[in-house]
Amino acid sequence: MKKTIVLTALLSLSTVAFAQDAKPAAPLTEAQVRARLTEQGYTKVNDVKFEDGVWKADAHSAQGDSVDVRLDAKTGQVYPDKQVANLSEADVRARLSAEGYTNVHDVDFEDGIWNAEGDDPSGKDVELKIDPATGKVIGKEKD
Repeated sequence: MKKTIVLTALLSLSTVAFAQDAKPAAPLTEAQVRARLTEQGYTKVNDVKFEDGVWKADAHSAQGDSVDVRLDAKTGQVYPDKQVANLSEADVRARLSAEGYTNVHDVDFEDGIWNAEGDDPSGKDVELKIDPATGKVIGKEKD
């Protein structure tokens, strides 16, 4: 009887831990994007659209400034257009190379995120959106 209770308790704990570690199954919806921006203090959220592998929107910051924002479609991380990059172009190129991207070109910092074009590890020509602090690819679309 004690073994059954202990096993049941362990199974319940592992199920809860697994559920907490699980990634979202689908990209964010437009409603979730609007909610995420509102939660972070943005107002007057307009022109929400999915483009170039990321969500885009026009909004007003908590200070009332008009801003363009980009959101990671999976995590909902918000990237305002007036953000400062922590990585240089050379850093971005090095990170992409380490992830298997080749023929990387047209690397530029615009609207709060890095943008680049190149060939993904399978050889497909892609446009990339890159986190300005970590170098992680947050959006990818066929070029």
